[in-house]
Amino acid sequence: MNTNQQRDYLTPGYDARPPLPNATTSLIMGILSIVICGIGVVMGIIGVVMANKDLKLYNSNPGVYSDASLGHTKTGKICSIIGIILSGLIIVLYIGGIFLAISTNNFK
Repeated sequence: MNTNQQRDYLTPGYDARPPLPNATTSLIMGILSIVICGIGVVMGIIGVVMANKDLKLYNSNPGVYSDASLGHTKTGKICSIIGIILSGLIIVLYIGGIFLAISTNNFK
């Protein structure tokens, strides 16, 4: 940043604090875990782990990181949990369908 340039701290909505390091990534992983059911369990687990790391970082230094990135982290964690649950249900239904097909012996 040039010495002649100044940050605009007076503009409403401008937050000069840095974002949490994994806020956007945990949000993306959470959204993908919902969209890609089945293998979304892996993405959901990664999203929860990354969100938990960021939340610990934020709680150790409150006020250092931006509020928007905290919101992204919390949203990413919630989406990841929803994605894990949905993917788990899809996997259980898929396995149940396989066992039902085998038990009814419709492969003749």
